[in-house]
Amino acid sequence: MTATIDPGLVGRAVRSEPEATAELLEQLRPGVVRYCRAKLGRVGGAYTTADDVAQEVCIALLRALPRYRDQGRPFTAFVYAIAAHKVADAQRAAVRDPGPIPTFPDSPDGAPGPEQQAVRTDLARRLSALLARLPEAQREIVVLRVAAGLSAEEVGVIVGMSAAAVRVNQSRALAKLRTLAGDSLGEVAA
Repeated sequence: MTATIDPGLVGRAVRSEPEATAELLEQLRPGVVRYCRAKLGRVGGAYTTADDVAQEVCIALLRALPRYRDQGRPFTAFVYAIAAHKVADAQRAAVRDPGPIPTFPDSPDGAPGPEQQAVRTDLARRLSALLARLPEAQREIVVLRVAAGLSAEEVGVIVGMSAAAVRVNQSRALAKLRTLAGDSLGEVAA
């Protein structure tokens, strides 16, 4: 789980102190990457698009830092609002432009083989399908809590709920996912 970001560190980063800005990005980036990967998934067996979007989030954050003003909300709410907008932009762009046509490399690829990729892709597809069966609010809570590693309090600010309501919704969502996963395993065995 991501620890709460120190407001002093945020203040120093807002004042453009290079060391503080670097430390802030170092603390935030892993959660932002997980969030983008959870929201965007794999494209062609890789997380390239999600990682690119995470980089765009970090760049947008750097640009927005000088204008940031503490309004009594966790700083992570500010960060994940930027991330949500960038993810939505990427999703809209993916619908308009399917992306480049893959090229064939001249040398052997050191990546996992076709069987491993197929298994991973199938697992990612199944997980995405299960998440898609949750109501939007529960899906967002699961992604923010599990993939991004935010606290219930931070997620509550982002989705407009109390921390207790976030925990209840998360519990219900995970219970539903367990049930759905069990049902889908039963369908495979039949």
